[in-house]
Amino acid sequence: MKTDIILSGVGGQGILSIAAVIGEAALSNNLYMKQAEVHGMSQRGGDVQSNLRISDQPINSDLIPLKSADLILSLEPMEALRYLPYLSENGWIVTSSISFKNIPNYPQEADVINEIKKVKNHVLIDVEALAKEAGSLRTSNIVLLGAALPYLGLPEQYIEDAIRSIFARKGEEIVKLNLKALRAASNK
Repeated sequence: MKTDIILSGVGGQGILSIAAVIGEAALSNNLYMKQAEVHGMSQRGGDVQSNLRISDQPINSDLIPLKSADLILSLEPMEALRYLPYLSENGWIVTSSISFKNIPNYPQEADVINEIKKVKNHVLIDVEALAKEAGSLRTSNIVLLGAALPYLGLPEQYIEDAIRSIFARKGEEIVKLNLKALRAASNK
């Protein structure tokens, strides 16, 4: 088992939380995991990217080579496109369909979405609408994680247990809210 994931988005969207949940799920289930430094997190609204590698065998490098990512998981559609050169031939893009216009010359939204649709394996999902239905816009990142479950190579129970572990310090209601958000995408 090996899964190479590029996480991308914009500062403040919750990329670090997604990485923490996936990493916790992998490590608590005796898998190897390496994560490259997250770039851009110090600036809200700046681009954020992380490489996350999971395997049942030791991992030599934390960086994902070009054309090797099994999954691009993105909270911002243009940021998903930025990492297309890393996507493997059979890899998947799972991205929010909602743009976060953090630059003045952001391309036409329809053009960005049409480029994503050209990728053979893609999932476009309105994570914001589903997060609101689940109870909080702040869970958009966990909704996206739920949409990516079929492509992670980890059983859903591992991810649920990691959510319980990571969000436990915030209280049972926050744990329940995030578990509901995780399931929101699978119900659509």
